[in-house]
Amino acid sequence: MNQRGAGYSILVTLLAFAIPVFFILLPLILFLGYSFLSVAQGTINYTLTLTNYARFLTDPVFLPVFWSTCILCLSVAVICVALGYPAAYFLTTLQGRWRYIMLMLMLVPLLMSYVIKIYAIRSILGQNGVLNSMLVGLGILAQPSTLFVFNMNAILLTLTLLLIPFAILPIFLTLERIPQVLLHASDDLGASRFQTFLRITLPLSLPGVTSAASFVFVLAIGDFLTPQMVGGVSGFTFGRILYSQFGTAYNWPFGAALSVALAVVVIAAILLGEQAGRQRGLSR
Repeated sequence: MNQRGAGYSILVTLLAFAIPVFFILLPLILFLGYSFLSVAQGTINYTLTLTNYARFLTDPVFLPVFWSTCILCLSVAVICVALGYPAAYFLTTLQGRWRYIMLMLMLVPLLMSYVIKIYAIRSILGQNGVLNSMLVGLGILAQPSTLFVFNMNAILLTLTLLLIPFAILPIFLTLERIPQVLLHASDDLGASRFQTFLRITLPLSLPGVTSAASFVFVLAIGDFLTPQMVGGVSGFTFGRILYSQFGTAYNWPFGAALSVALAVVVIAAILLGEQAGRQRGLSR
């Protein structure tokens, strides 16, 4: 390689590293730095302090909301995987182009506006929505119920409906990569389809399951728009607290500290999902 080619290669490498550093690592470092500052009378005080982290850990409001949001998002991940796995498995049973046509149809909601999808779900689950009107019309309910609107149940259902395509795709890709020769060998040895699923398909698809669960969890825990639109007063999540700190409260240092706490959970979820998938890969 001549000198010009070596210089071009070095430039491309530097650009490849500069983009994620500038757009990902640098903002995280800035947020970390902001979290050690404070606000006094609407003015940022640039003296380093641990006050924001102490407030987060000791205040009776923030930590309980943080843990309840983690449990909520974990529930969303579990439900999405439980519903997405059968859908992904059904796709792998299809032959030819129909497999990918059905996959595209399942992924069509990802092409729609996020806000429009939330409004559509609200029109179904709302007090005067399609679901309540149907239940009242069938005589199951005497009057419209508020069970699925402006509370934590509404957030759980809405996030599940919005994020389930993100669970279907990684599970489908993992199921599709399972060698068919293993399934044929199991059939030749006299195993039933259920036994083949339990002993071969399910264990080999667990990396996709863990990836889907961690993916959905990360997307759910960072969402503030959905709780804002369907949560109401009862559906208060950690994302809404973050939004208020950077908006109405104008307390960026405290919001940065809360973001750091959220980032720790997100990174831990990603690492756990990766580690679980790697262990399953090594065990094979």
